[in-house]
Amino acid sequence: MKSFYPITLAICILFGSVFSGVRPERLPFSIFEAAADADAESGDSAAADAASVNDDAAADADAKMGDGAAANAAARSDNGAEADNAADAESGDGATANAAANSDNSATTGAPADSDDNAAADADASGPEISAPSAVLMEASTGTVLYEKNSHEKLRPASITKIMTLILIFEALEEGRFTKSDPVTVSEHAAGMGGSQVYLEPGETQTVDDMIKCISIASANDACVAMAEFVEGSEDAFVEKMNEKAKELGMNDTSFQNACGLEAEGHLTSAYDVALMSRELSVKHPEIHDYCTIWMDTITHTTKKGSSEFGLTNTNKLIRYYSYATGLKTGYTGQAKYCLSATASKNEVDLISVVMAEESPTVRNKDAVSLLDYGFAHCSIFTDANTQALPDLPVRKGTKETVPIRYKNPFSYVLTDGTSPDQIKKTIELPEEATAPLSEGSAVGRAVYSADGKEIGSVEIVCMSPVPAASLPDCLMRSLKLLLLR
Repeated sequence: MKSFYPITLAICILFGSVFSGVRPERLPFSIFEAAADADAESGDSAAADAASVNDDAAADADAKMGDGAAANAAARSDNGAEADNAADAESGDGATANAAANSDNSATTGAPADSDDNAAADADASGPEISAPSAVLMEASTGTVLYEKNSHEKLRPASITKIMTLILIFEALEEGRFTKSDPVTVSEHAAGMGGSQVYLEPGETQTVDDMIKCISIASANDACVAMAEFVEGSEDAFVEKMNEKAKELGMNDTSFQNACGLEAEGHLTSAYDVALMSRELSVKHPEIHDYCTIWMDTITHTTKKGSSEFGLTNTNKLIRYYSYATGLKTGYTGQAKYCLSATASKNEVDLISVVMAEESPTVRNKDAVSLLDYGFAHCSIFTDANTQALPDLPVRKGTKETVPIRYKNPFSYVLTDGTSPDQIKKTIELPEEATAPLSEGSAVGRAVYSADGKEIGSVEIVCMSPVPAASLPDCLMRSLKLLLLR
């Protein structure tokens, strides 16, 4: 008997609609169609494809570079206070080096403002003439490659290895595994590193904050290894984490053998991979720039011999001599030669310039600045935060008549062809209605961005809440309610 109830009710509604003047097609949808679709688990959703952001670029720039003289690092002898001219020594032999910086936070406060994909742009073969055998210029917020030269050649990175070490330190801080005020005890192994160092002694303690200063400003190998041991228990365990993170970031040319960059067989990376990890550090952990833009600072050694101050001088001369410099890290060993990952910011454009295997610190700085100047002169960025509210979308065959929708993420696009950001147009593509069932986050449309009539990227428009498919009783009740309201 119960099986006749829906049919009986349907007939009543139809007769009711005739007598009330409401035509059946004016009902929300046919009750017979609803019966066929009742309790359906899947439905047609008007999902739209999200196109990847094409990473190209354009803008204005002028910049000046001053050749940085080698910084004097005050080195402490075993007696305590004796100063020694360390002159940027970063290798095991104690040879010269340069670099460090502060970055504009633009990408990590909103972390890089990607669309669904950020494709690397083709490098400009007509870029600046540089001496570096391997180099890359990258726009930080999108990862767009603006210029490259042998960017995947595997080379020795020297102390720019420490960029990855700093990434893991900041990740551990964010995870709450320790705080910046926690003490770090120096082991025999860490104290014996040699090369560029702050002359930490076995058993000496420094805070995490001071250790980060020593790594970022003075490129201290001893502080670097002490932190590696503090974070993971041993340098070997820390190096495993470094290689895991490199794989996660797509650093396919990289193999780390130690935490500080001293010469080791198989310790290799590429200019492109250095740019990737520099971007990760600058964008995800912008507080690094509070450290690497410090020109000079001090720490206090407290040992059995007493207390004494030790001077830290930044190995990155661009911090002082290049107006837009924000970082990031220098490197030198006899085999690696002079390396630099330089970050800079101008007119809301953040760039990463990486040069490898240079013959001198002066040439290294000059090439890095030439790349940055080129990037600022040819690069501008269009960004759309996509925070505007969108009207609810009508839903068919669902338990709700509408669903709230939003943009999935912000959109960012790098211009290099002279196109003004004002010339980019945005078009919303949405169906008249979506069909239930709909899940939270399911795509129902997209925002399409175009320049000169050509699509350059898109962002999905997604549901903010789920809408289950309506069952037959749901449909009958809605139809009856509509009739009663009439």
